[in-house]
Amino acid sequence: MSEFKAWMRDVQSRTEDTLSAVLPPANHLPARLHDAMRYAVLDGGKRVRPLLAFAAGELTGADPRRLAYAGAAVELIHAYSLVHDDMPPMDNDVLRRGKPTVHVQYDEATALLAGDALQTAAFEVLSQQVLADDVAVQLKMVGILARAAGSNGMCGGQGIDLYSVGHTLSLPALEMMHILKTGALIRAAVLLGVHCGQPLGDAELERVDHFAKCMGLAFQVVDDILDEEADTATLGKTAGKDAANNKPTYVALLGMAGAKQKAAELQAEAHAALAPFGDRARRLAELADYIVARNN
Repeated sequence: MSEFKAWMRDVQSRTEDTLSAVLPPANHLPARLHDAMRYAVLDGGKRVRPLLAFAAGELTGADPRRLAYAGAAVELIHAYSLVHDDMPPMDNDVLRRGKPTVHVQYDEATALLAGDALQTAAFEVLSQQVLADDVAVQLKMVGILARAAGSNGMCGGQGIDLYSVGHTLSLPALEMMHILKTGALIRAAVLLGVHCGQPLGDAELERVDHFAKCMGLAFQVVDDILDEEADTATLGKTAGKDAANNKPTYVALLGMAGAKQKAAELQAEAHAALAPFGDRARRLAELADYIVARNN
């Protein structure tokens, strides 16, 4: 486990350095906007999506420099989504990663612009860096991230979430919401990492994508559990908001024991998908365990 933690720290450090390099300097005009962008992204977060990109890249022998940019692009999309989600029209939260949310630290207009700019910065990274040997593969990568971030992915899932407040969803409906809201970007991170290296066969890609789908759902199930069980200081964000806002969650639908069982089932299914890859998938398997066992 210590080796895995050392690997995580190395990837997180690489990610931080890459994000700092691709973001505009805080003293460049418009300075307040650029400062807000850096505030939203740097010095915080588990970097789960870049970790998944790096781990997936080990399946295909991908260059770590390519993986750093691919992971940074996904993280920029994730950061933009958090900035917008925390704003008053959405979750109206005041705490993120243990510090004031962007709209609290700056103002709502700056937060809105910062989120917009972070989204476009992600695609600037994907288009300006060489991430694949074949330009057609790199274009496909741009499409993967775009779809994951849009109405057929993260934004669509967030829309369903907003419209579902106060309603009880069936388990298939809840899963579909989170396949889009949380899972789409996690799947994109894995696929971008894979595409930075040598091509996989269709059957192998299907296995990788199934692993990513399981992890996207498992991540959300654990989030729902932690929202009930963990405290604000541990989470770095306001605990208990889902229940307070009457949002549909796995805990509300299945109960705490049922939600924990669901997470365990998804973890086992993810491991089964990776089994044929052997040691090449070691980091992905370790991340599956980390995602389910995490406490924030």
